[in-house]
Amino acid sequence: MEALELFGAVIGLIYLYLEYKANRWLWLFGVIMPVVYIVIFYQAKFYADMCINIYYFFASIWGWMVWTTRKKQGGERKITHTPLRLALPLTLAGTAIFALIAFILVNYTDSPVPYGDSFTTALSIIAMWMLAYKYIEQWWLWFLVNIVSCGLYFWKELDYTGGLFAVYSIISIFGYFKWRGLMKVGTA
Repeated sequence: MEALELFGAVIGLIYLYLEYKANRWLWLFGVIMPVVYIVIFYQAKFYADMCINIYYFFASIWGWMVWTTRKKQGGERKITHTPLRLALPLTLAGTAIFALIAFILVNYTDSPVPYGDSFTTALSIIAMWMLAYKYIEQWWLWFLVNIVSCGLYFWKELDYTGGLFAVYSIISIFGYFKWRGLMKVGTA
């Protein structure tokens, strides 16, 4: 499993670099990486993380379509702020997703960290949706997801993945500022 985890971490770094650059090719690596991590997280009994990677697989296909369809219609989607009208619906959706996943993990699995796994999964679903729409605040959610996930993965001795998420945590901060700069000049 160590070689597979290392491969997943390398793919994840490429994905993150492309996300940082607001490059649409991130979605290609976003299709490959979840396939690897479905296996890794199943073996580690991180069932919600395993399932979120199924979501990531399909969300990456959808993200590719959203980013490229806009380009064909006269312009690529621009980086923007999340509309304030979405704050309550996104918060309610995230809370409901967390509660549902936590209920399932607590009652129907042998997950070693059902609430941590549920928390990161719920936030990841919301953040991935925000990424597809190029909302800059997705970086804030990713920072929180990444820092919590980093701790969970090191605790479970998934060292390459923990290291990957430590890097993700740092890049989440830089990514926010990079996207903010791109947003100001209107280049992405």
